Amino acid sequence: MEPRIAEIAGRIRALREDMDLTMQEIADAVGVTVAEYAALEAGEQDPTFTFLYRCAETFGVDMIELLTGENPHLTGYSVVRAGTGLAIRRREGFEYRHVAPTFKGKKAEPFMVTAPYIEDAVDRPIHLSRHAGQELDHIISGHLRFAFEDHMEDLGPGDTVYYDSGRGHGMIAIGGEPCTFLAIVLHDEAAH
Repeated sequence: MEPRIAEIAGRIRALREDMDLTMQEIADAVGVTVAEYAALEAGEQDPTFTFLYRCAETFGVDMIELLTGENPHLTGYSVVRAGTGLAIRRREGFEYRHVAPTFKGKKAEPFMVTAPYIEDAVDRPIHLSRHAGQELDHIISGHLRFAFEDHMEDLGPGDTVYYDSGRGHGMIAIGGEPCTFLAIVLHDEAAH
């Protein structure tokens, strides 16, 4: 199941209005311009993971509520079988599968991520994102070029990188094939 952009946008707008916040206040909180926020809230633009993550933190809701309209409800444990999970496609072909969408009160957001191999991306600067918290990425298959501010690391199966996700970071698949990795985004405790 892939959440539709218009439904996500409607939930974000409803939360903003329920909290009696202006577009400017939310744009400032999530780090975008008012024009960018307005386009995202109107469903005219596909929201990035970083935008969704920051919105969820700002509104004090689980990111799954923004994506599906449902509140996670499991508290003991949650099982997601291989190849399943809540599918999210963001950013030039990247596929994220949230692998704990029904677990309530998560201290982290775990994703199986597939980064597509895009030949001409290897020669372009890597887009850097920022979001509060920390992140751990563990490579399952393929190879990944990880950028952290002005540092680069090439990673392969079994390699792990852990970093401050509030600083500029990004990644692309290298080596002629997609890269699959487990990404665990840890919430910034100060934001909760």
